[in-house]
Amino acid sequence: MTENSFVQGARVEVRDEEWMVLDSRGTDHDGAKLKVVGVSDLVRGVEATFFTELDDVELIRPEDTELVTEGSSRYAQSRLFLEAVLRRTPLARTERGLAMSESFLLNPMTYQQRPAEQALAGLRPRILIADVVGLGKTLEIGLTLAELIRRGRGERILVVTPQHVLEQFQREMWTRFSIPLLRMDSVGISRIQQQLPAGRNPFTVHKRVIISIDTLKNESAYRHHLENLQWDVVVLDESHNLVGGQKKSQRRILAELLAKKTDALLLASATPHNGNAESFAGLIDLLDPTAIADKKHYSAADINDLYIRRTKVDDEVRGEIYGRWADRGEPRLVDVDPSAAEEAVFAEFARTWDPRTCTVIGPERRLFPFTLIKAFLSSPAALAETVKNRLKAATGTEAEALRRLAGLNDAITAPAKLHALASRLKEIGIGPKSPERVVVFSERIDTVKWLAAQIPAITGLKPNQIEVLHGGLSDTEQQKVVEQFQLGSSKLRVLVTGDIASEGVNFHQHCHQLVHWDVPWSMIRIEQRNGRIDRYGQMHEPQFTALLLKSGAFADFDDTRVSGKLVRKAATAAAALGSVEAAALDVDSAVESRRILEGLIAGRGIDETVPDVTEPDPGDLLSMINGPAAARGAAQQSPPLTATQPRLFAGTQEFVETALADLGIEADWEGETLMITPPEDLKQRLQVLPPAYLKEHKVTERLWVTCDRDHAQKRLDKAVDDTDMAWPDTAFLSDLHPLVEWLVDKALVKLGRGKAPIIRCDVPEPVFGIQGVYTNKAGQPAVVEWMTVTGFDTEPAVSGDLIERLHTAGVGPHMANSNQPLDRAPLQALVKPAITAARAFLEGRRAEADAAIAAEIAKHQEHLGDWQQAALENFDDLLPNAGRRRSTVTDTAADQRRHIEKLATDGLPLLRVLAVLVPQG
Repeated sequence: MTENSFVQGARVEVRDEEWMVLDSRGTDHDGAKLKVVGVSDLVRGVEATFFTELDDVELIRPEDTELVTEGSSRYAQSRLFLEAVLRRTPLARTERGLAMSESFLLNPMTYQQRPAEQALAGLRPRILIADVVGLGKTLEIGLTLAELIRRGRGERILVVTPQHVLEQFQREMWTRFSIPLLRMDSVGISRIQQQLPAGRNPFTVHKRVIISIDTLKNESAYRHHLENLQWDVVVLDESHNLVGGQKKSQRRILAELLAKKTDALLLASATPHNGNAESFAGLIDLLDPTAIADKKHYSAADINDLYIRRTKVDDEVRGEIYGRWADRGEPRLVDVDPSAAEEAVFAEFARTWDPRTCTVIGPERRLFPFTLIKAFLSSPAALAETVKNRLKAATGTEAEALRRLAGLNDAITAPAKLHALASRLKEIGIGPKSPERVVVFSERIDTVKWLAAQIPAITGLKPNQIEVLHGGLSDTEQQKVVEQFQLGSSKLRVLVTGDIASEGVNFHQHCHQLVHWDVPWSMIRIEQRNGRIDRYGQMHEPQFTALLLKSGAFADFDDTRVSGKLVRKAATAAAALGSVEAAALDVDSAVESRRILEGLIAGRGIDETVPDVTEPDPGDLLSMINGPAAARGAAQQSPPLTATQPRLFAGTQEFVETALADLGIEADWEGETLMITPPEDLKQRLQVLPPAYLKEHKVTERLWVTCDRDHAQKRLDKAVDDTDMAWPDTAFLSDLHPLVEWLVDKALVKLGRGKAPIIRCDVPEPVFGIQGVYTNKAGQPAVVEWMTVTGFDTEPAVSGDLIERLHTAGVGPHMANSNQPLDRAPLQALVKPAITAARAFLEGRRAEADAAIAAEIAKHQEHLGDWQQAALENFDDLLPNAGRRRSTVTDTAADQRRHIEKLATDGLPLLRVLAVLVPQG
């Protein structure tokens, strides 16, 4: 084996780029094999492997730093370089305070900062954000992503959402946080495929991507791409859809793969617990497979660090949303008397299709009458389609009964609920010239389509004022409908939708009316629907209407007997507990509906099947998770810790203005807004944004940005209220904006690699400013120090904090650069002793960090041992697949130990001379 000196943490220059060594091993013939990660601009975050015999690998030594003078006015180039280093250096892993919480276009809300705070406190940032509908989980995800990006742990991000919210999520990340995500919907994928060579992995080219789970789960198209990739962060939205069952779904298989391929994992769901402790444990397994030893028996305390859930009635939430979220009104229940033709259908149900007595079908299909009943309670159109489909396979008595039912159904010419809907829409104020809007929900696609065809006649609306949303539309069609209803300028007044829109979509911007045309037999689904308009930022009282079809002939199964009571129970639970999950039978709406039906078949009334719940059971896991924070024993917490961010410039605007001037880029200010013409390399960074947005606002021709929050919010409001596109023409300039990151990269390379500026300022002796970093085995900064070294007349030593010294020395926009000649040789001779002093100081700081990290490692190692022992306790080796299950436990523990061991610092420190401050004379 060939010996090598490139230890972990060393910096090397290969192919004119700078890299950090992650691993180094000797080989028989090719020299040292170096696994590295990119540090310089073009390769930042890119992992690569080099062999010292095949590539020219040069070790970068801080002692070789060349001190230079530069002639820019007010030392702008030097100050920009220093600021760029400060901004680009990740915060240390031990820094648990929030650095970015007040840097974005949103109201700073403590409760929305809690998920980021909790994620950073863990061994790895892995958390289930389970706040109830409407509290702002997307914003909480954005804040968490921002903190991870600032720590160098968010370079590669994959966001997975339902397809109809792709555009909405992407827009929120950009307009609120300046985080650009590439949207890979059907159109986006087609565009990417045209740009890339055949077979090229699109996820290696584009580092921050948002894609629908239905697209990504396509095993043949994407799995092979995912298996060879490692992500910094994966976000799985609406993660209750990932709960495993007897047979793993494609979604679950995908989730398990991604969970193993990422450091940070953020799950989001308002209804994470399906009522089954074992299923919920499977969801927690994605975050930490060693959290729960016995998946059938565990407590909330076992998983407290892995999830966070708040409701609207929690003290911290209630105090912060006051005045920003109108209280909902009582549900309006409209009893509808059926027409004679409809009552005839009910009578036929009572005679032939009563689930308790039906004889035209076998016992194995005893729930089929329920399918017919629910279809009819939706609409004659839905019942007609259901009967038509069943008749393809039905024979004998069943076929005869179905044809008789179809005939009675066909006789209905004017459904009574349609008249009731017309009256309610008129009360709301829906009309061709009215600004009022309403969302109408139905469980059946056939009903959705039928209603959309009927509503123009009963309202006077034009066809382009009504739209439908259902799963039969393409992903781009769904996104377009969602965006159009969110726009104030849109002509849409009525949106008729299926329950595809009951998750994740925001309809509250210009709508506070919702009608349940038919009511699902699930309180969870009712509440999910209501949450589309009842959410943070709703300034008008959300109003809900349920149309309930009565029957004298079949009263036990009509809407008033079941649906109406469920609507009332959901409203009571939401008011008392802040959510309905603690009162529901199951958060899986299909399972909840089936349980209700089986209760009715067994002769139990709805009040007996679904009892009222006003207080959670303190001993019940589901109640502890779903109930208000007070019920879980949570006390009012202090504000999140704040991280100290080293900065030389007063703010982002000053940095941007100075950097643009230094690059000679013309910047035009119009009030609070800056406009520049993006150079080609900046345009490339913006190309991940939607083509329609780039084209509409000509972003790549003239980029408009602002650091003024009020102005940015006004432009965003105008886009949503008065234009045809919800993307504003002016972007808020957060520190994560591509323009800022581009300027940071430009400032880093302009001075030249391996060089440090000499700055004349208010100091009595030469002051060396040195950056010191120790990384852990995962390549994450474990120790970050900004040091000054002085005392060269006697014995050089670290004398203080660099950032503080820069400020006290007057290094800022008001200093002067006289460009006087300077003999650099005496200063150059001090570089080596300065590095020696900084290295000795940094070693001491490493020892302190190691002691703290050792305690954390020991704690987790002990937990792993306890988990492995508990998981294997009373293990029966005679059970089917026992050997494989035992092996899985052992392998899981070993895998987690590898993650833990990576926390320890390792290898050489990074020491870098950043600047030398010298006296003015």
